[in-house]
Formats: sequence, C-alpha cells, structure tokens
Amino acid sequence: MATGVLLVAFAMLAGAAVAQRVVTVQSGPLIRTEGSHVTIWCNVTGYKEGLEQDFEWSMYLPSAPDREIRIVSTAQPNYAYAVYAQRVNSKDIYVERLSRDSAMLHITKVQAKDQGLFECYTPNTDGRYLGSYSARTNLTVIADSLTVSAPAQTLSKVEGDTLQLTCEVSRTTMQHTHLSVGWYLKAPDDASAPPQELLTLSKDFVLRSGGPYRQRMAAGDLRLDKTSATSYRLTIHTLQPVDQGLLYCQAAEWIQDADGSWFAMTRKQSDKTPLRIQPTDRDFSIQVSTERRSFTAGEPLELRCTIEAQNVLERFFMVSWVFSSSPVAVVGPSAVPVLGTDYVAREAAGHMTVRKESPNVHLLKLQHLRPDDAGKYICRVTEREKTPTGDFIDRSKRSRNVQITVQPLKSNITVLLSSNPSEVPEGNVMQLTCLVQSTTGPLSVVWQWSDKQGSEPAQRLASLDRDGTVRHSDAYRERSSYGEIRVERSGPDTFLLSIYNVLPGDEGQYSCTATEWFQSGTEPELSWEQIGEKSDTRVVTVKTVESSFVVSASSRTPSVTYGDSFDLLCLVKPRHNPRVPTSVTWRFMPAGTEASGDGEFKELVTFTREGTLQWGEQLLGLGTRTTVDRSHSNTNFRLSVTRAGRREAGKYQCTAVLWRKNYDNSWSRVANRTSNLLGIGVFQPDSKLQVLKKNQSLVNLEDSRVRINCSITSQTSPDSQHAVLWYVRRAAAGTEADELLLRIERSGSLEYGTYADEERLRRRVQAERLSPRHYALTLNRAESGDSGTYYCLVEEWLSDPDGAWYRLSRDTSGFTEVLVRQPEARLQVEETESNVTVPESGPIRLGCSIPSQSSRDSRFSVSWYVERAEEEDDEPLPTEEERERECVFSIGHDAIFGNGNCSPREEAGPNSRLQFERSASDQYSLTIQGARPTDRGRYYCHVEEWLLNPRNAWYRLATNNSGFMTVNVLQQESTVKSVVCSNEALFYFVFFYPFPIFGILLIALLLVRFKNRNNNKSQEGKNGAPLLWIKEPHLSYSPTCLDPPALSLHPGSVD
Repeated sequence: MATGVLLVAFAMLAGAAVAQRVVTVQSGPLIRTEGSHVTIWCNVTGYKEGLEQDFEWSMYLPSAPDREIRIVSTAQPNYAYAVYAQRVNSKDIYVERLSRDSAMLHITKVQAKDQGLFECYTPNTDGRYLGSYSARTNLTVIADSLTVSAPAQTLSKVEGDTLQLTCEVSRTTMQHTHLSVGWYLKAPDDASAPPQELLTLSKDFVLRSGGPYRQRMAAGDLRLDKTSATSYRLTIHTLQPVDQGLLYCQAAEWIQDADGSWFAMTRKQSDKTPLRIQPTDRDFSIQVSTERRSFTAGEPLELRCTIEAQNVLERFFMVSWVFSSSPVAVVGPSAVPVLGTDYVAREAAGHMTVRKESPNVHLLKLQHLRPDDAGKYICRVTEREKTPTGDFIDRSKRSRNVQITVQPLKSNITVLLSSNPSEVPEGNVMQLTCLVQSTTGPLSVVWQWSDKQGSEPAQRLASLDRDGTVRHSDAYRERSSYGEIRVERSGPDTFLLSIYNVLPGDEGQYSCTATEWFQSGTEPELSWEQIGEKSDTRVVTVKTVESSFVVSASSRTPSVTYGDSFDLLCLVKPRHNPRVPTSVTWRFMPAGTEASGDGEFKELVTFTREGTLQWGEQLLGLGTRTTVDRSHSNTNFRLSVTRAGRREAGKYQCTAVLWRKNYDNSWSRVANRTSNLLGIGVFQPDSKLQVLKKNQSLVNLEDSRVRINCSITSQTSPDSQHAVLWYVRRAAAGTEADELLLRIERSGSLEYGTYADEERLRRRVQAERLSPRHYALTLNRAESGDSGTYYCLVEEWLSDPDGAWYRLSRDTSGFTEVLVRQPEARLQVEETESNVTVPESGPIRLGCSIPSQSSRDSRFSVSWYVERAEEEDDEPLPTEEERERECVFSIGHDAIFGNGNCSPREEAGPNSRLQFERSASDQYSLTIQGARPTDRGRYYCHVEEWLLNPRNAWYRLATNNSGFMTVNVLQQESTVKSVVCSNEALFYFVFFYPFPIFGILLIALLLVRFKNRNNNKSQEGKNGAPLLWIKEPHLSYSPTCLDPPALSLHPGSVD
C-alpha cells in the first residue's frame, strides 16, 4: 500500500540538481458505502512556479484493469466518457479546486459500479518531462447496511416525570468499523433552528453531552445506556418544560482510512418522537360514569369514579361511595375497602365488588339489583397533602348525583324446542335443543314425552333444577344409567336432551318446560320465587333401519384378462350406525361348478359387526392377492382381486346382517339381506404378438455361413416368453411340405427336428437368441443341398397368476429364400506359346502358371503332355492330326505324383530325368534333365481345379490347358569327355579310383614319419599328439556327368 504522500528524490542528473514533479493522491484503499458522498484529494509539487495546474480524473475497473475510463477534467469540459458524462453534467461528479496545485474529486452519490482504481493526472506545464505526472488510489464500494430505528409514538409527560427512549442501531459490514450514537432534540415550532445535542456516544466510546445538558448529565438526570448489542436507551429524569420537542436518534458508521484518519461512511436518523410536557398542577376533578341508569331487578350495576389530576401516583386520595346519604364503602390510599354495615353481607355473598381498577379509577359493582337499590349514588374524593410546616391539609370534592332506577322483575322468557332432524334413523342419536331467551333469573327445565296422538298422559323423562342438578324419572333411569339419555345445559340459554341408540318406541311428542326463578331476601333468610313458565313441543319420528335396509353388489369390470385386477363393491344402505352395525359376507361359486351340479356358494370373507375380518373356507388361486376394505361410513364394502386367473372366474354375492345393540350391551339380529349375483369372467389377454414379415433372398457360396434373422416387433406383455420353431421348405424336393429344422423352447432348451437328423445338420446348424426379441439361425459350411425357403414360427407364452404357462398365440415371419451355389469357375492358365531349342543332354524347363483361380482354397491337379510326330530328316513337319499326345508328368490335387489325369510312361524315381518344382501356389515347373533327340515335340500343361465341399469330398470345378511350348533338341558329336561320361565303368576308373589310392599312400607316409619322430623324442611321445590327422577327402562330382569330378577339402577335414 501507498503511505499517503509519495516523496521522491532523485540523484544529480547531468551534474546539476533539478526539481522533479510529484503527484500525490489520497492513500487507499478507500472503503465507502453505496450512496454516500466520496471525496478524493490530489496534490502536485515540483512544477514550475506561477502556473496553475490542471487535474484529470480517470478510473480503471477491476474487470478491465488496462482500460482507462475518463471521468472529469478541470481543463476539458467534454472530458468524460459516456458512462460518466450524464453524472458529470448533472454535477453528481465534479472537481473542487482547493488551490493552484491542489484539487478534490467529489462523487455525491457513489454507486457500486464506481468501485475500481482512480487515477489523478496533471498535464505537463514545464516544457519537459521529469518526475511523475499521475497517482492512483483504490476505491471500494460496499453496501450501506446501517439501520437506525426507534418506536413510533407520541409521548405526553408531566413535569418531573421520567422519560426512557430506546434506539436500535445495527449494521452488517464485513470491514472493521465503529459506531457513534447520539440523541438530539429539535424545537417543534422553529424548523430552521438547529437540533440540540442531548447525549452522544462517540466512535471512540466516549460519552459527551450538549452544552445545556452537561450539568444534568453530571447530576445523573441524563443517561445513555447500551442495553444490548444493538439497543441504546436514553433516560431523562425529572423532565422539564424545555425538554419538550421532537426527539430522535442519530447514528454514524466510521471507518479508518490508510492514513489513520477516521471517516464517517454514512449517517442515519430514526423517526422523530413528539414529546409534550405538562406543567405541574395540584388541582383535581371527579367524574362518575355508568353505562345506563335504568335497570331491572337482578341485573348488575357498575359505577366508576375517575379522578383527573396530575401525578396521581405521588398524591394521596381517599374515595368514599355514598348511596342516599348512607355510606357504602371507603377506599383509602392503600386500596383496602371499608364497607358499610348494610353491605358487608352482600360483599361476603359475592354480590358486591369495590376495587381500585387503576391509580385514578375506582369501581363499585352491585350484582343482582333489588328494587330497594334504586336511588342516588355519589363519589366523594379527599386528598391529604403535607405542607412545608409538616401539617396535613385535606381537600375534598364530590361528584354529581347519579340517579339509578330499578324496575320490578317480570318474566319475559320464550321457549323454542327444535330437533335435528325431525326424523331420526333407528340407532342414531336424537338431540332436542330447548332455547330459552329473555331470562333474568335462574332456570329449571323439565323434559316430557307422549305418543304422537297425545292420547296418553305425558311421561316425565328428566329434569334440570336451577342449581344444575339432573334427575331422571323411574321409567328411564335404567337407560340413563347406561348413558343413553343425557340432559345438559350447553349454554346460559340452551338446554339439550340427547337420546342415544334411538329405538322405534322413542317416537312421539317431546316437550320442554322452562321455569324462571328469582331469589329474594338476604342470608340467612333467602327464598326463591317463580316468576314465569313457558313450554314448547316437537314431534319426532323414528325411521326403522329394517325398512330401508338394502344390499346391492356391482362391478365395473365384469370381464378381465389374466393378471388383471377387478373390484367388487357391496353397497349397504342406510349409512352405518355404531348402534345398529352390519356384518357383510362375500360369497363365491367357481365357474363351471353350477353346470356340473356341484354349484354351491362358499364364504370368502366376512366383515363382522365389530369391524374385524374372518376368512372363510373358500380360497382363491395361489397367485392371487385378495384385499378387502370398507369406507369410513361402513356403507361400501369392497373386495379387490389382483392377478386374476381361471380360478377367480365365477359368481360372486354379498350378504348383510343387521344387528342392534341394546343398552345393556347385548345384541339382537334385526334383518338379513342378500345382494344380486355378479358374474366375473377371466379370459386370456388379446395377443399383440407380431413377427417381422419381411421376405428376402440370400445367395451364398458353398462352405460359407448363412445367417437368417427372426425379429419380434411387438408382444402382449413384457413378461412374455417365446418358443421359436425354424422351418425349411426344400427347393429340390418339389413339395410344399415344411420340415421342422429345430425348436427353441421358452426355457432356452434346444430340440432338433427329424429333418436336421436326416440332412446331418446337427453339427452345422446354430440357433442363437441375440436379445429377448431377436433370434438368429446360422448354417455353417453351407451346401448346395441347403437351398430352400426358411422361416420362423414364434409361439408366445404367458404365465397365469397360478404360475401355469399357457400358449397365447402364434405368428410366422417372412420367408427367406436361400440359394447355395458352387463358386464361379475363374480358372485361367497362361496360354502364351513359345519355341525353345536346347542342346542334347541339356535341361528342358517346362513352366505352368495359373494367373486366376476360382477360390483361394482351390487345389490343382497338373499334368504335362507332349505331342510328337514320326518324321524323317527330309520330310516336312506333321500336321496336328498326325501328332500323338503323350503324358510326360502328372501330380494330383492331393500332391501325389502320378495321381493326376494321366499315367506318364517314365515313372518318377531317383534315376528319373524329371525334376518337378512348385515355387508358389500358382506356379508349377517341370525340368527334363539330359535332353534327348526323342524329347522334341510340343509341350503343354493341363490343369484341373479341385475344391473341397462341406462334406469333405473333393470335386473338380474346372479344367484348362496352357499354351504350347515347342522344344527342339540339337544333337552333338562324340568327344573324349562324352565317351568317358557315357561309360560308367570308365568314368569311375578315371575319376574315382585314383583318389582312394592316393589317400592310402599319404596316410602310410604320415604314419612312418610319426613313428620316427617318437623314437627321436621320447618325451614328446609321451605327452604329445599326432601332428597331422588325415580324414577321408570329400569327393564332389556332378551327377549329370557334364563336369569332371573335383576333389575338395572342406573346413574341418584336417585337424
């Protein structure tokens, strides 16, 4: 970081000391809150004196630190870029010149986008550049999180009272900041007057007060307490009239800059609280109030005496209640009432209340007014004040008379009896409501019953006395003891008669008779007087459950498929009544048993009247899940069957029995109903099996692989399994009968058909399951006899809920025409013709080249033929008809000599002149050693191409002949060499026998020399070795007898 002011000194330049320009800017980083007023000063020194300096401000954003954004200049009016032009023109951003070489940048309302690096630049005014012309500082803009609040209220105080106000100050700034909190008072009648400082807690945690309040703070009448992390409480004791005005709290958030100075980033004020102070007044007034002044005997009376005075808590008042010049009660400063003689009993009975509701309000309340309570009521207040001499002075005041009238009590009650509803189902609850209105005194109620016609005297059910005691008649006491008859008072004017588990005999007329009472006299001579009586009747009808008891069964799915679910609904009417419950049983008769004579319904499950389940002897299929439930009203009983199978098909029926629970908890069977029959059919699902029906033709060569696909495009269920049958229709058979090749069971097992055995296809045919819906048939090493039409037959199998598998449907694929043929004959033999003349006894080389073959697995049988014609020396060459073809050499496709298509006259052997060579699979040659005049003629090779069929039998595919090679043999005259070579005995005598004789002589010579040497050097004879060891010489000779034998010593022949 910069240290604030950058002072740069440079050494001597060019031998002289020259002043350099230095620009300094306020040290950063500067942290300011958004919306606050920001100032940044900039100074320049070391310039030429007498010239006013200009300042240009720019900034660099953190996202683009190399891009300058011009803001404002003292020299150029349109210096700012567009992003700042509007704010500069509106004076939201401006430069204040402090002196000739100092200026300050003002941003009145800094924004978050103003955060970045600010640069102050001063243009050169010296004519040459020396020093620094700009300086930078970093500005960080943070959110303004300071909040200042005080409760909005208007206060009215009396001189001398104590005032407490609380101010909430908080901030969420991440940087280290300080707070200063102060309270201020502003005059309400002079808006231009500056606010008066009361008390302030500075940023340095120093408490100071305004000038007029320093003495009061020193005396302890002015306090500022920090009660929590965010709460500041102002306390002013002994308020004075000068404290009247608008009070508010002001807080500032301070941060310390890099140069060590503190800066107030933001200041905020709370709402103003108006404070009104009343001067002290010792006078007081009295007022008695009541809601009304005319009452009826029995009603309550409330009188309130209000004392209007200042500082009531610090003064002593005594209040006296007076009725028609007779004292009622006296309440002193201690708030303990002293009752008059005539009112002690009433207060003890709770019919009278005297209390102090608040410091200046006193209450007199009389319960149950009597006619003799009518008259005048007054409130007398006496204040006792102590004088400076120590004496007490009593000042008394009385209120105006309050005239109260009490009318004698008359009964105006009305009785309204209602039933909800007027027709009650048997077993339900009958509730009669007796509403008694316009009552003034206690009530007693009597409930009675009579038949609808009213021919018989009314019977008393129960009664409710005025003190709340319930009494049942003898006829209904037993039922009421079980809780079936209840009488209660649910409200001040509401009485209820409830009869539970209504019986048909409860039908009739019900009456409610209400009697109003009034209590007169005082204890111990109290008496009750009947002041009125009214009654009302209501006819109630009981609807028996047997009359509306109906059972019906229904189903939305009379027919389902295997694995589906179906619901059977048994509807029981009327609605369920806990006192008259229903037991429901589902029964079932399997399909087919009725026709065989064994048809009989058997119970599946029963809902008992207690709500439990009992399973019957009849069970559905093993894979079936049966669930039963009922609605909350117990009117709908549902039987749900999931994964239905064949065993669930049949007729269903539900039976219901109605029960009644007596009040002694015994049960009686009321009625029995049977529903209609429901026939449920369970069928196999509709098949969605589809096999790809695409016809195609395949042409393959023998011994190749033939692949036929079978694709299932759709199936009925994801759980479907398939059995695939492969069929073939032979093309050569001449019949339309399809032969089963093999069958793949749904379990994956493979079963071959008789056709596969007959045609020996077991080892060559391969069936694959590529995926659950894709199958393939592969014929390995196809034969021509495999040609025909192939297709697959797919069987779809599904499992019923009981686990048994059944075949749902079948579908066939498209037809695949398969043609297996032999390879095309492409055999070619070199047909170039040539003429060759060789000397007698020279070699004749006959070539045979095969440039093209039908298959890379082909093998060839090669034979050479020669065509000769008998001729004389003077006769011309014979014609083709006169030529005879003679087999020279033959090799079969099995590489056996003489196993070709001809039998050569000269058999192959060690002494044969014929030398066969196969340099490549398509290059053959035959060399005839020692040409003779009889070897002349036209030679050619005959080639047969053989292939191995899939049954490992060789067959000839094609034949071809090469071009003719005409050979002429030149005869030679006899020489010594030819004579020697032509005679075998002479050849051995001349070239072979001399060498062994020469070798024997050489060995004898060496042995003699070795023996003499041993005699001369006995020591060497003991330890030495033979100097020379002669091996048999290697004799090399030419088998053709064209060259003389040569004797050569090879390496290793002499050791």
